[in-house]
Parts: sequence; C-alpha cells; structure tokens
Amino acid sequence: MPLISLPLSRFLPFQKKPVLSEYFTPETGEWNNHVELGLWADLLVIAPASANTMAKMAGGLCDNLLTAVYLSAKCPVYFAPAMDLDMWKHPSTVQNVAKLQSFGNILIKPGSGELASGLHGEGRMAEPEEIVDFISAVLKKKLPLADHKILVTAGPTYEAIDPVRFIGNHSSGKMGFAIADELAIMGADVILISGPTAQVNKQKSIKRIDVTTAAEMLHACEKEYSTAKACIMSAAVADYTPIAVADKKIKKKADTLDIELKATADILKTLGEKKRSDQLLVGFALETNDEEQNAIQKLQKKNLDFIVLNSLNDEGAGFKNDTNKITIIDSSLQKTTYQLKSKDEVARDICLKLAELIKK
Repeated sequence: MPLISLPLSRFLPFQKKPVLSEYFTPETGEWNNHVELGLWADLLVIAPASANTMAKMAGGLCDNLLTAVYLSAKCPVYFAPAMDLDMWKHPSTVQNVAKLQSFGNILIKPGSGELASGLHGEGRMAEPEEIVDFISAVLKKKLPLADHKILVTAGPTYEAIDPVRFIGNHSSGKMGFAIADELAIMGADVILISGPTAQVNKQKSIKRIDVTTAAEMLHACEKEYSTAKACIMSAAVADYTPIAVADKKIKKKADTLDIELKATADILKTLGEKKRSDQLLVGFALETNDEEQNAIQKLQKKNLDFIVLNSLNDEGAGFKNDTNKITIIDSSLQKTTYQLKSKDEVARDICLKLAELIKK
C-alpha cells in the first residue's frame, strides 16, 4: 500500500520525519487523523496506485489510512498506476480508471518496460521525475502568465575603450533578475537578456542570454521580441559608446585624455516602434530631477504601456540596494505609488500590473 507522507513544510529537511501508514502509531501513541490529513493538502499524489487501491478508490471502500485520506481530500488527486500488463489491461481495471477520472482524479499514465512478472509491456509506474514534471506542467497552466513568452533585460552594458577599460554604470541587475524570477513563478516562459552582473536566477526555467554591449543587447532583443507577448526593459543601457576602440591598452601619457563618443541605439524606442497591438512594452525611468515629467515624456515617446519610475532622491532606491521605491505610470497616465519594499516585492508589484494588462 502506498504510504502517506506529511506535508512538505513538515518534513524539510528530509530526515527524521515520520511516514504514516496506519491510523494509529503505537510507538508514539499518536492518532493519525485522516480527515485532517485530507484537508491540509494542496494536492494528493497516490503513487504507486495498485489495481487493488484503485478498485477501493473507485468503489468508495475505506479499510486503510490511504483510502480514508483519499475520501476526505478536497484537493486535486493524481494517481500513478503500477501493475502487471494483464492486470492493467483487465476490463475491471480499465473501468476503475475511467471511473476515477470521471470523479475528477488525474491519471498519470504508466509507461512500458520490464514488469514484476518478468514480462515487458505497459503498466510500469511513471518514474518519480516524470510524475513531478507531469504535475508541474498541469499546475503551470493554471498560473496567470502561463503560455506567455516574456522578455526581460537586466544589468548594465559595458562599452569598451580599450581591452581593459570600459564605460559602464552602477547597475547590479538585482531588479531585473527579481522580475525575471517573479515572472517565471507566475508561469511565464522567460527570456532574460543580461549585461555583465554577478546575479544568479532562482528559477531554473529561465533562459538567460548574456551580452556585454548595448549593440549586443539590441541584437538579442530584436531576435526574441517578435515572438514575445511582453518585454520589460529594466537594463541600464549605456547612452554612449566610444567611436574608436583601441586594440591595445591606452598608456598614460598626459594629464587629460579625450575620448570621442557616439550615441548607442535606443533599444526601448526601437522595440516601441516595432510593437504589435497585442504586445506590451514596459520601461524604467531612473531620475534625479523632474521625475514624473521625465518619466511621462519617456512613456509617450517610446510607445510604452507603462513605465516604472524610481528616483535616486528616495532613500533605499536605485542601484545596488536590496530595496526600491517605485511609481508606475500607465499609458492613460494613471499613477500608482508604492512604499519602499524589497526588490522581490517590487518585482511582484510590476509583474501583477503586467498580468492585469495581459488579461484585458
């Protein structure tokens, strides 16, 4: 019989925690309340689900802790059958599987391979990794940004002067990486284009593209943008780049050094000009004066759906901090101002605003 394990929060780390198999644990004198167990779970996974267990589930029999928990559960139930080929193909089993599915239970189909009888065929329980992937895929479809590809830029760009020097800025990339992580948590397929930074994503599903210069970031954005539902441009892209890059280290020969610069391509404006009616584009404005006026001008000039304004005059905001204080201004000039928060919390506010617009 499959065992009943305690909720994840109660057995992390995975050592010295009880696994329940009976109504009553003689060693501790503890009563294992099947109703309580059935009510706290976000989902119930029965694996392996034998022919016997599935028959009891289908018939409402309740002679062990597992079936009692199953009958008490209010959450989605997944079951992963495991049995020999002939048992799996038997009409009674086929009927029980169909009946369980009619109840709303979710079947994780068995695979084919060597069975306990020595035969080869269908009936082998899905591997644990396959079960996890199956459930993850089902849950992801219920998330607010499921099936949406979203592009995020983060970090600074470095514009080379010579092989050892560059023009850059103080952006750490923390805000952009937090946004990418939050989007992934909300179910999006995230493409993160990042300038040089030591930041690491928490969400492993994120596809990361590393670039160095503004020109490289533009190229990467243009390559991905056409298939994206939305783009959040949080990178601090250099406005200027040297016209000529020395192929060798520039030696100190005088008290002054003149470097001629040219403007970099305006990535946000370029994407704004290419934006389709079904796409959303979000920009950032880090300002030191005339904050709202400058942000609104950028919002309108770059064809943005909303802009995230933060001011270096606000304590705790800006580069390198773990906190930020933002104001979101949308295309209708409606303004929402948020309190100083952690960048993870700020990222959630931004992503919730994006999800709200996507749903419209």
